Amino acid sequence: MKATEFQRIAVLGAGTMGHGIALVAATAGLEVQLFDIDEASVTRGAARLRSALDEGVARGKLTPEARDAAWSRVVTTTTLAAAVSQADAVIEAVPERMDLKRPLFEAVAQHAPAQALLGTNTSSLSIRAIADAAGARASRVVGLHFFNPPHLVKLLEIVRSEVVAVDAMDDARALGERLGREMIVVSDSPGFATSRLGVVLGLEAMRMVEQGVASARDIDTAMRLGYGHKMGPLEVSDLVGLDVRLAIAEYLHAQLGGEQYRPPEILRRLVNEGALGKKSGQGFHLWSA
Repeated sequence: MKATEFQRIAVLGAGTMGHGIALVAATAGLEVQLFDIDEASVTRGAARLRSALDEGVARGKLTPEARDAAWSRVVTTTTLAAAVSQADAVIEAVPERMDLKRPLFEAVAQHAPAQALLGTNTSSLSIRAIADAAGARASRVVGLHFFNPPHLVKLLEIVRSEVVAVDAMDDARALGERLGREMIVVSDSPGFATSRLGVVLGLEAMRMVEQGVASARDIDTAMRLGYGHKMGPLEVSDLVGLDVRLAIAEYLHAQLGGEQYRPPEILRRLVNEGALGKKSGQGFHLWSA
């Protein structure tokens, strides 16, 4: 499938990542089916997408005409078959749980066109295990790991399992180009490249706060100004979601071992208290609505 053939995309999950991926696709000129399991979820995701488009106009990044055109390309649905049945590519962006992703890919394989590219936005889970759920479609499954917020962070981590077909990888690159991404390609390994490195840095920063080495603000300032990071590791953790970061750390520790992946107690405590980062208004930093 050539890049010019990508006309329709289905995004499964209208949450933090899903609505952002849908936004990127719509502004790139693709027709988007945005799916979630209930009307409340999909309506909330669509509202966030519209808000991001309006913000783009306010900041001079989009013209009102470009915003309206992108918005007109987005259709919401709570019916999986309707979302994927005519899609050239499907991108799953549901919570980071294998017990959600595998049944979803099993269902997608029953309804999506045979040639459709099937992508998962997982940041750490096994692509092979997800692909296996797609049965005969396993060779069309790739990791398409976007970064939050997708319309501002251009990186796309493409992850290949040992069963992926060459043409599926070619299609993944073509789709990434169509979406204006800067791409890296990595092999299927726990945490891939980005989460494996990012989690280690984030967890060590948390341990430093826990041990009283420095404040969260000063640790983040050190990494921004001293090492040129756009955001500090604790800011990134808050943006990702501390519950998500905890789940990834637990998975990497189980898969790879090593004390560097063991979640510190401060992370567990914050999650238990409901301080999940930006989405709850408080994590290692305070966030305004």
